[in-house]
Amino acid sequence: MKQPQANYVPSHATPVSEPEPGMRRQVLAYNQKMMLVRHHFLKGWKGASHSHPHEQLVYVVSGKITLECEGRSFELQSGDSMIVEGNVRHQAFALEDAEVLDLFAPYREDYAE
Repeated sequence: MKQPQANYVPSHATPVSEPEPGMRRQVLAYNQKMMLVRHHFLKGWKGASHSHPHEQLVYVVSGKITLECEGRSFELQSGDSMIVEGNVRHQAFALEDAEVLDLFAPYREDYAE
């Protein structure tokens, strides 16, 4: 019988990057099927409008953001979650300092080390 695989990633063992001013990114556990990413946004941060083929589950740990998806605007705060389907144009704004967990499926090769 095949043994289940585990990919334990302590948060202190993964680097934090700043891909743009006002945003810090920390790639946590992932495999080829999914990836967990922690983002910290400073109040006033405005992300670029973009799309990608990955499904994205957004969970707001703390703070408040606006997430715009193809012309619709959603205000998310601590405890809220939302799924952005693949290839949907979207953009985020930080209304307050915020911590957000994003789960991507499949994993994002461009975020992988």
